[in-house]
Amino acid sequence: MGILTRFKDIMASNVNALLDKCEDPEKMIDQYLRNLENDYAEVKAETASVIAEAKSAQRKVDECNEEIKKMEEYAVKAVNAGNDDDARKFLTKKGELTENLTVLQKNLDAANANAAKMKELHSKLEDDIAAMKAKRDTLKAKVKVAEAQQKINKLGASADKAGSTMAAFDRMEEKINRMTDEADAMAELDTGKDDVDTLAAKYETNTASSSVDDELAALKASLGK
Repeated sequence: MGILTRFKDIMASNVNALLDKCEDPEKMIDQYLRNLENDYAEVKAETASVIAEAKSAQRKVDECNEEIKKMEEYAVKAVNAGNDDDARKFLTKKGELTENLTVLQKNLDAANANAAKMKELHSKLEDDIAAMKAKRDTLKAKVKVAEAQQKINKLGASADKAGSTMAAFDRMEEKINRMTDEADAMAELDTGKDDVDTLAAKYETNTASSSVDDELAALKASLGK
Protein backbone atom coordinates (compact mmCIF):
# COMPACT_ATOMS: atom_id res chain seq x y z
CA MET A 1 0.00 0.00 0.00
CA GLY A 2 1.19 3.52 -0.84
CA ILE A 3 0.25 4.87 2.57
CA LEU A 4 2.53 2.37 4.28
CA THR A 5 5.40 3.25 1.94
CA ARG A 6 4.95 6.98 2.51
CA PHE A 7 5.03 6.61 6.27
CA LYS A 8 7.73 3.98 6.69
CA ASP A 9 10.18 6.74 7.69
CA ILE A 10 7.86 7.72 10.53
CA MET A 11 8.04 4.21 11.97
CA ALA A 12 11.86 4.48 12.04
CA SER A 13 12.09 8.18 12.92
CA ASN A 14 15.05 9.22 15.02
CA VAL A 15 14.23 12.39 16.91
CA ASN A 16 17.67 12.72 18.47
CA ALA A 17 19.34 12.68 15.05
CA LEU A 18 17.08 15.52 13.92
CA LEU A 19 17.77 17.54 17.06
CA ASP A 20 21.53 17.13 16.63
CA LYS A 21 21.34 18.87 13.24
CA CYS A 22 19.40 21.93 14.40
CA GLU A 23 20.66 25.14 15.96
CA ASP A 24 17.53 25.76 18.03
CA PRO A 25 16.31 22.55 19.76
CA GLU A 26 13.09 24.23 20.99
CA LYS A 27 12.01 25.30 17.51
CA MET A 28 13.06 21.99 16.00
CA ILE A 29 11.11 19.84 18.43
CA ASP A 30 8.00 22.05 18.04
CA GLN A 31 8.27 21.76 14.25
CA TYR A 32 8.78 18.00 14.46
CA LEU A 33 5.70 17.70 16.64
CA ARG A 34 3.63 19.72 14.17
CA ASN A 35 4.79 17.50 11.33
CA LEU A 36 4.07 14.40 13.36
CA GLU A 37 0.56 15.58 14.23
CA ASN A 38 -0.13 16.34 10.57
CA ASP A 39 1.07 12.84 9.66
CA TYR A 40 -1.08 11.42 12.43
CA ALA A 41 -4.21 13.07 11.02
CA GLU A 42 -3.49 11.58 7.59
CA VAL A 43 -2.68 8.16 9.02
CA LYS A 44 -5.85 8.23 11.10
CA ALA A 45 -7.99 8.98 8.05
CA GLU A 46 -6.21 6.31 5.99
CA THR A 47 -6.54 3.79 8.81
CA ALA A 48 -10.28 4.39 8.99
CA SER A 49 -10.50 3.87 5.22
CA VAL A 50 -8.51 0.62 5.33
CA ILE A 51 -10.59 -0.71 8.24
CA ALA A 52 -13.73 0.14 6.27
CA GLU A 53 -12.38 -1.83 3.31
CA ALA A 54 -11.71 -4.80 5.56
CA LYS A 55 -15.26 -4.64 6.94
CA SER A 56 -16.67 -4.46 3.41
CA ALA A 57 -14.58 -7.48 2.37
CA GLN A 58 -15.78 -9.38 5.44
CA ARG A 59 -19.39 -8.57 4.63
CA LYS A 60 -18.96 -9.88 1.06
CA VAL A 61 -17.44 -13.12 2.37
CA ASP A 62 -20.31 -13.54 4.84
CA GLU A 63 -22.90 -12.86 2.14
CA CYS A 64 -21.24 -15.35 -0.20
CA ASN A 65 -21.22 -18.01 2.52
CA GLU A 66 -24.91 -17.37 3.11
CA GLU A 67 -25.66 -17.80 -0.61
CA ILE A 68 -23.64 -21.02 -0.72
CA LYS A 69 -25.59 -22.32 2.26
CA LYS A 70 -28.90 -21.38 0.62
CA MET A 71 -27.98 -23.09 -2.66
CA GLU A 72 -27.11 -26.24 -0.76
CA GLU A 73 -30.42 -26.12 1.14
CA TYR A 74 -32.35 -25.58 -2.11
CA ALA A 75 -30.55 -28.50 -3.73
CA VAL A 76 -31.53 -30.75 -0.81
CA LYS A 77 -35.14 -29.63 -1.08
CA ALA A 78 -35.14 -30.21 -4.83
CA VAL A 79 -33.76 -33.74 -4.41
CA ASN A 80 -36.36 -34.49 -1.75
CA ALA A 81 -39.02 -33.25 -4.15
CA GLY A 82 -37.64 -35.49 -6.92
CA ASN A 83 -36.51 -32.53 -9.05
CA ASP A 84 -32.94 -33.50 -9.95
CA ASP A 85 -32.64 -30.88 -12.68
CA ASP A 86 -33.41 -28.14 -10.15
CA ALA A 87 -30.95 -29.67 -7.74
CA ARG A 88 -28.23 -29.60 -10.42
CA LYS A 89 -28.89 -25.90 -11.02
CA PHE A 90 -28.61 -25.11 -7.33
CA LEU A 91 -25.41 -27.14 -7.04
CA THR A 92 -23.95 -25.44 -10.12
CA LYS A 93 -24.68 -22.06 -8.58
CA LYS A 94 -23.12 -23.26 -5.34
CA GLY A 95 -19.93 -24.16 -7.24
CA GLU A 96 -19.77 -20.70 -8.82
CA LEU A 97 -20.26 -19.06 -5.44
CA THR A 98 -17.59 -21.29 -3.90
CA GLU A 99 -15.07 -20.20 -6.55
CA ASN A 100 -15.99 -16.57 -5.94
CA LEU A 101 -15.64 -17.12 -2.20
CA THR A 102 -11.98 -18.07 -2.72
CA VAL A 103 -11.34 -14.70 -4.36
CA LEU A 104 -13.34 -12.83 -1.73
CA GLN A 105 -11.44 -14.58 1.05
CA LYS A 106 -8.08 -13.53 -0.46
CA ASN A 107 -9.31 -9.95 -0.64
CA LEU A 108 -10.41 -10.14 2.98
CA ASP A 109 -7.06 -11.53 4.11
CA ALA A 110 -5.22 -8.72 2.32
CA ALA A 111 -7.59 -6.08 3.72
CA ASN A 112 -7.16 -7.44 7.25
CA ALA A 113 -3.37 -7.43 6.88
CA ASN A 114 -3.42 -3.82 5.67
CA ALA A 115 -5.76 -2.84 8.49
CA ALA A 116 -3.44 -4.44 11.03
CA LYS A 117 -0.45 -2.53 9.62
CA MET A 118 -2.34 0.75 9.65
CA LYS A 119 -3.51 0.15 13.22
CA GLU A 120 0.12 -0.51 14.20
CA LEU A 121 1.24 2.69 12.48
CA HIS A 122 -1.60 4.64 14.06
CA SER A 123 -0.68 3.33 17.51
CA LYS A 124 3.03 4.03 16.90
CA LEU A 125 2.29 7.63 15.98
CA GLU A 126 0.13 8.11 19.06
CA ASP A 127 2.94 6.80 21.27
CA ASP A 128 5.54 8.93 19.44
CA ILE A 129 3.47 12.09 19.85
CA ALA A 130 2.89 11.45 23.55
CA ALA A 131 6.59 10.72 24.08
CA MET A 132 7.62 13.78 22.07
CA LYS A 133 5.36 16.07 24.07
CA ALA A 134 6.86 14.78 27.31
CA LYS A 135 10.36 15.07 25.87
CA ARG A 136 9.63 18.57 24.56
CA ASP A 137 8.88 19.82 28.07
CA THR A 138 12.06 18.20 29.39
CA LEU A 139 14.20 19.59 26.57
CA LYS A 140 12.76 23.08 26.90
CA ALA A 141 13.52 23.02 30.61
CA LYS A 142 17.09 21.94 29.83
CA VAL A 143 17.42 24.73 27.26
CA LYS A 144 16.32 27.31 29.84
CA VAL A 145 18.86 25.99 32.33
CA ALA A 146 21.61 26.05 29.69
CA GLU A 147 20.73 29.61 28.66
CA ALA A 148 20.75 30.72 32.30
CA GLN A 149 24.14 29.08 32.80
CA GLN A 150 25.51 30.85 29.73
CA LYS A 151 24.33 34.20 31.10
CA ILE A 152 25.90 33.43 34.46
CA ASN A 153 29.17 32.54 32.73
CA LYS A 154 29.11 35.82 30.81
CA LEU A 155 28.36 37.79 33.96
CA GLY A 156 31.13 35.92 35.75
CA ALA A 157 33.56 36.85 32.97
CA SER A 158 32.45 40.48 33.29
CA ALA A 159 32.93 40.34 37.03
CA ASP A 160 36.42 38.93 36.59
CA LYS A 161 37.20 41.69 34.12
CA ALA A 162 35.83 44.30 36.53
CA GLY A 163 37.99 42.82 39.28
CA SER A 164 41.09 43.11 37.10
CA THR A 165 40.16 46.70 36.24
CA MET A 166 39.64 47.53 39.90
CA ALA A 167 43.04 46.07 40.74
CA ALA A 168 44.59 48.26 38.04
CA PHE A 169 42.80 51.29 39.53
CA ASP A 170 44.14 50.37 42.96
CA ARG A 171 47.67 50.24 41.59
CA MET A 172 47.22 53.61 39.90
CA GLU A 173 45.79 55.07 43.10
CA GLU A 174 48.80 53.78 45.03
CA LYS A 175 51.15 55.30 42.48
CA ILE A 176 49.31 58.64 42.60
CA ASN A 177 49.40 58.63 46.39
CA ARG A 178 53.14 57.99 46.31
CA MET A 179 53.65 60.82 43.84
CA THR A 180 51.57 63.11 46.04
CA ASP A 181 53.55 62.16 49.12
CA GLU A 182 56.81 62.83 47.30
CA ALA A 183 55.55 66.21 46.12
CA ASP A 184 54.46 67.13 49.66
CA ALA A 185 57.86 66.10 51.01
CA MET A 186 59.65 68.23 48.44
CA ALA A 187 57.37 71.14 49.30
CA GLU A 188 58.21 70.77 52.96
CA LEU A 189 61.93 70.70 52.18
CA ASP A 190 61.61 73.75 49.98
CA THR A 191 59.63 75.57 52.68
CA GLY A 192 62.34 74.91 55.31
CA LYS A 193 65.05 76.20 52.99
CA ASP A 194 63.12 79.39 52.31
CA ASP A 195 62.72 80.06 56.05
CA VAL A 196 66.47 79.73 56.67
CA ASP A 197 67.31 81.92 53.70
CA THR A 198 64.81 84.54 54.82
CA LEU A 199 66.13 84.48 58.34
CA ALA A 200 69.72 84.78 57.15
CA ALA A 201 68.80 87.71 54.95
CA LYS A 202 67.27 89.40 57.97
CA TYR A 203 70.47 89.23 59.91
CA GLU A 204 72.47 90.27 56.88
CA THR A 205 70.20 93.30 56.61
CA ASN A 206 70.60 94.06 60.29
CA THR A 207 74.40 93.85 59.95
CA ALA A 208 74.38 96.26 57.08
CA SER A 209 72.18 98.71 59.04
CA SER A 210 74.53 98.56 62.06
CA SER A 211 77.56 99.49 59.90
CA VAL A 212 75.71 102.45 58.50
CA ASP A 213 74.73 103.58 61.98
CA ASP A 214 78.34 103.32 63.16
CA GLU A 215 79.55 105.29 60.16
CA LEU A 216 76.91 107.96 60.79
CA ALA A 217 77.97 108.27 64.44
CA ALA A 218 81.62 108.68 63.43
CA LEU A 219 80.68 111.36 60.94
CA LYS A 220 78.76 113.31 63.58
CA ALA A 221 81.67 113.04 66.02
CA SER A 222 84.06 114.54 63.48
CA LEU A 223 81.76 117.44 62.97
CA GLY A 224 81.48 118.10 66.65
CA LYS A 225 77.92 117.14 66.75
